[in-house]
Amino acid sequence: MIIVMKRTCTKQNIDKVIAALKSRGLGANLSVGSQATVIGVLGDKTKLEGSNLELMDGVEKCVPIMHSYKLASREMVPDGRTVNVGGEIIGGKKLCMIAGPCAVETEDQVMAAAAGVRAAGAKFLRGGAYKPRTSPYSFQGTGEAGLKMLRRAADAYGLKVVTEVTDYDQIEIAGPYCDMFQIGARNMQNFRLLKEVGRTDKPVLLKRGIASTIEEWLDAAEYIMSEGNCSVVLCERGIRTFETATRNTLDVSAVPVVRERSCLPIIVDPSHAAGKASYVEPLSLAAVAAGADGLIVEVHPNPRCALSDAAQQLTPEAYQKMFQKVRRVAEAVGRTV
Repeated sequence: MIIVMKRTCTKQNIDKVIAALKSRGLGANLSVGSQATVIGVLGDKTKLEGSNLELMDGVEKCVPIMHSYKLASREMVPDGRTVNVGGEIIGGKKLCMIAGPCAVETEDQVMAAAAGVRAAGAKFLRGGAYKPRTSPYSFQGTGEAGLKMLRRAADAYGLKVVTEVTDYDQIEIAGPYCDMFQIGARNMQNFRLLKEVGRTDKPVLLKRGIASTIEEWLDAAEYIMSEGNCSVVLCERGIRTFETATRNTLDVSAVPVVRERSCLPIIVDPSHAAGKASYVEPLSLAAVAAGADGLIVEVHPNPRCALSDAAQQLTPEAYQKMFQKVRRVAEAVGRTV
């Protein structure tokens, strides 16, 4: 349930409502927006019986939240949340541009990738040190050595690091080297992992599962947020359908749906949706036009030599050209890059 306060309410009114909730063993999430001041009620709703919150000074109305996800709902924060990643804001007017190689392979490779994406205008460097692969014989990543390379490259070019953790025991290892944890599609419903990153103060990029509904995706975000970490960004990366022309089918419609139902920022990964470099640019432009808060794109200095996902990675030069087109589309829909 959410409690909508009157525009004329005072801080004392708000504090008394929160105190009343806490006296009943309930949590409170305060959101002060341009449209309204909202207090989200967290916990067992049966504890509200006989509370008469509607009669308290400053309260306009009490509205039940019908979704299974509460903290991630649009009702909880009508203006939408923004996520601060080391001073870079995701979810505002400016698009978040994340780019880098699928996997960290060598020092020279990740340095060249960082230089290329920074020259284009990106502020975040992505790269996998731990790689969950379908085949056990495929390249599995470089582990902590890769994290160190990623951090050095990011620091050299003034970038923030986004990297995937595939198991809860990697959180402590990866934490010092990255600015944002990524939870990949295969782990979207790894509930222990979601809870563990939820107990950290590190922002989380949560990718949609390969065959997950939007509601399941938002419920996964709720697992993270329910542990206290509300710095969550959603990432649409394509879902599995009967179509075989692309690696996955990019669900562009997920962008406006999420923006309507959830308060969380949403970005798009066109690389994993496409599976082919030539499709990445048009999918990126479509995502920005649909209202995405940013893009995460795979960029490799020499894609032909990449140890993973070679076919879908752009060269730094191709990324720079795409970036300029993204900028023009962003301006057309009232955003900046």
